Amino acid sequence: MAERLSGGCICGAVRFAATPASDEMGVCHCSLCRRWSGGAGFLGVDCGTAVEVENEDMLGVYKSSDYGERVFCKTCGTTLFWRMQDGSDIVVSAQAFDQPERFRFTSEIFVDEKPDNYAFANDTKKLTSAEFFAAYAAQQDPSA
Repeated sequence: MAERLSGGCICGAVRFAATPASDEMGVCHCSLCRRWSGGAGFLGVDCGTAVEVENEDMLGVYKSSDYGERVFCKTCGTTLFWRMQDGSDIVVSAQAFDQPERFRFTSEIFVDEKPDNYAFANDTKKLTSAEFFAAYAAQQDPSA
């Protein structure tokens, strides 16, 4: 995609510019993402490290695992980013972009944790948690 896009939180205290890796978005159905997003999972867009934030002091950070953290606006609570604690990867909330309709819904992860009370109609690539971690590990180690 290589186009820099803007976005922000509900109250406007946090604005960002990000360059998505592609025009695709996916959803994570893990229990943490469902609770964090308050819905049917976290709809995210992979932006690698290409995210610049205005007013970084307005960001709240919650370390949700040994490797990941969730980033939100301290003022209004808007879900903004999931990122690796080392900064090596940032997934931006699709709905935090000013034009979220630009993204195609293509994938679902942690489908083994998705409750039975909802389902998406889109034809997506689906990965269980084990399949996701295996694919991620292979992506990090090209010799694998």
